[in-house]
Amino acid sequence: MAPIAVGDVIPDGTLAYFDTEDQLQSVSIHSLIAGKKAVLFAVPGAFTPTCSLKHVPGFVEKSPELKSKGVQEVICISVNDPFVMKAWAKTFPENEHVKFLADGSGVYTKALGLELDLSEKGLGIRSKRFALLVDDLKVTVANIEAGGEFTVSSAEDILKAL
Repeated sequence: MAPIAVGDVIPDGTLAYFDTEDQLQSVSIHSLIAGKKAVLFAVPGAFTPTCSLKHVPGFVEKSPELKSKGVQEVICISVNDPFVMKAWAKTFPENEHVKFLADGSGVYTKALGLELDLSEKGLGIRSKRFALLVDDLKVTVANIEAGGEFTVSSAEDILKAL
């Protein structure tokens, strides 16, 4: 499948998370972002160095600025189970706006055409690192990294595009 691109309608899919009462929930992407401006960004894996030290902290730090520019949802997706995503989210106590959603089996990542095979490193099929700006389900910016790079998908890159 071709990767998601500017002009495409973002596919719907169901992802998992723990709510504030610590109950496991599932949510459809369309229900979260229909009619809204949203940033969906993905990382190859929770607790991995670039993801934990650079990518996610940038969005946590810049989310108020993104919100001030009209972004209503900031969503972090990873091919990890919801228990891992919950534990990882807790390592960012300053986070107020980023939602951590689990794509446990990589089904949504595959629907986006953004899977990354890291089996050689013992990690299986994961997500490419990316950041999408979506306006009422239509992709307006698609910053997709090659391999394990971190050069075009930061919060700063999305802010420049707004």
